Amino acid sequence: MREKKRIVVSGMGVITPIGIGNDAYWQALSTGKSGAAPITLFDTTGYETRFACEVKDFDVTQFIDKKSSLRMDRFCQFGVAAGEMALKDANITKDNSDLRRVGVVFGSGIGGMHIYDAQFRTLVEKSPDRVSPFFIPMMISNIAAGYISIRNGLQGANYGTVSACATSLHAIIDAYMILQLGYADAMVCGGSEASITPMGIAGFNAMKAMSTRNDSPETASRPYDRDRDGFVMGEGAGALVIEPYENAVRRGAKIYAEIAGVGMSADAYHLSAPHPEGDAVVAAMKMAMDDAGISPYDIQYINAHGTSTPLGDVAELKAIKKCFGDAVKNINISATKSMTGHLLGAAGVIESIACVLAIQHQTVPPTINIENLDPEVDLNVTPNHAVKRDIHYALNNGFGFGGHNATVIFKKV
Repeated sequence: MREKKRIVVSGMGVITPIGIGNDAYWQALSTGKSGAAPITLFDTTGYETRFACEVKDFDVTQFIDKKSSLRMDRFCQFGVAAGEMALKDANITKDNSDLRRVGVVFGSGIGGMHIYDAQFRTLVEKSPDRVSPFFIPMMISNIAAGYISIRNGLQGANYGTVSACATSLHAIIDAYMILQLGYADAMVCGGSEASITPMGIAGFNAMKAMSTRNDSPETASRPYDRDRDGFVMGEGAGALVIEPYENAVRRGAKIYAEIAGVGMSADAYHLSAPHPEGDAVVAAMKMAMDDAGISPYDIQYINAHGTSTPLGDVAELKAIKKCFGDAVKNINISATKSMTGHLLGAAGVIESIACVLAIQHQTVPPTINIENLDPEVDLNVTPNHAVKRDIHYALNNGFGFGGHNATVIFKKV
C-alpha cells in the first residue's frame, strides 16, 4: 500500500467581492462585511435581481499587461491573477523548483460568460464573420489553467475541472491526489468565475434560484435565516499552491496548513435540488475524515456550502447532524457566502482559504444577516459575529448542480 504523504498549503491568492489578497479578505470576513451592492457591470433594467457581489477595485494591469488582458475573459483575468499571487506567495521559481514537475488544476463552473454574451450580440446584430477569432479560447473553462501554466512555465499536469459549484474543491482534491501519486512536486489549484452578465443573471432568475431583495442587497445573502429567498451571485477567484511537506521544508516555504483528508460523492438524485436526506453528503464528509484518520470529535469548524436557498441550507445541516452525531455540539459552523455571495465554481477555493485563515487566526468567521433564525436550524451557525476558538481541524463542503459533493479537511501545522 502506498504511504500517504503530508500535503501542505504553501501559497494562497484570492480575489473576492470583499477583498483582494489574503489580508484584505480576512479582515472583511472577520468583521462581517457584505460584498453585495447594485450591479454596475451592465444595465439591469427589467431584471428580477438587480444586485450581486461584484469584485471592486480590480486593476487587471497590476497583474497582467494590457495587451494580454484583452485576450482574456474576466473569469480568466481573475484566475491568472489569483494563480500568480499564490505562486509568488509560495516562492515557486525555476531556481528552487523543477518546473517540469509543477502542475495546475484550475477550473471554472461556467467559463467565459462575458465574452459569450458580447460575441452572441455581435453574431445576431452584425454577422457571423464579425465573431472574434479569440471567442472560443476566451470562453472555454480550462483556459485559466492554460494561461497559469504558459505564463509561469509550469510543465506538469495541466487541466481544468468543471463540476458547477464543486469545481474548485474538485480541483484541490485532484491536485492533492496527483501529489499523493508522486506525479508532481507542487501544484497550483483552485478556480475562478465571472458570471455577473445579462445571461447569467437572467438564467438564474429563470430558475428562481436567486434572491430578489433589491431594496437591501447587503442583507440579501442570509443563510439559515427564516426569510432567505435565494443566493446572491458573486465573482472572483482563488488559488492554492500545495506540495508535500518535505518539499516545502526543503524550499524554506511558509506552511499555512495541511490538507488532512478529502472526500467525494454523488447524490444521484436531481439536476439541481439537493437530496433531502443528504446521505451522499454524509458519505463525502466521512470519506474525508477517514482519509485524515480522525473522528467527528476532532473537527472544530465547518465552512458550510450554505448558499441562502430555502432547501439547500437545511439539507446540508441535516447531513452534518447525521454525520457528526453528538460531536456536532462542539462544532462552529458558518456560511461565508453570506458575505461574498456565491462564486459558483470559485466558491470552494475561496472558502478553503477562509478555513486556512481561520486556522491561522484561530477565529471562526461569522454567518451574517441572521435576523430570525430558521426554526429548523438547531446547530451553532456562528450568527453575525466572529468567534475566537481553538481550531485544529476545519472542514469545507461544496456541492454542485448535478449532485456533485466534495469535502476537504484542513489541519493546523
